[in-house]
Amino acid sequence: MAPEVAQNGAAHNGAVTKTATFSAMKPQLFVEASKANDAVEFYKAAFGAVEISRVTHPKRKADQELPLVISAQLKLGDSVFIVSDDSEAPLKSGTGSVFCLESEEIDVAVEKAVKAGGVSVGEVTEGEGACCGGRVGTVKDPYGNIWMICSPAKKAGADVEA
Repeated sequence: MAPEVAQNGAAHNGAVTKTATFSAMKPQLFVEASKANDAVEFYKAAFGAVEISRVTHPKRKADQELPLVISAQLKLGDSVFIVSDDSEAPLKSGTGSVFCLESEEIDVAVEKAVKAGGVSVGEVTEGEGACCGGRVGTVKDPYGNIWMICSPAKKAGADVEA
């Protein structure tokens, strides 16, 4: 008889553990503060990207013409990526990347990542300051990468202020 293999959400001893299912992984690019809008326009012109949503900071500084972009989601082919002004970046120094994973089970996914060796960065947040305008939990992996686990983004085409 073949040995039994534990599936996602099941343990070898028969106990069932919580699981999180991800619906997407989105790379997030940070650009120099107040240049995210220019970057979005570049990606549209250069690669034919289509902007599907945008979250801007509701308060802008007097020296800024445009509000800071917390996240602008762009579709390129079948993939989606996010462009943000770096003043909102969770990763301020060192090396690594930021990835956004979408899940309805944010708390479960953060807990699972921490149990696997990641470090939770702050609390799960909602609303202003959260990527994609929803709930988000942030985990730093052992290799310096930041994983933002977000509720699925609203597919509205209109701009949203956080």
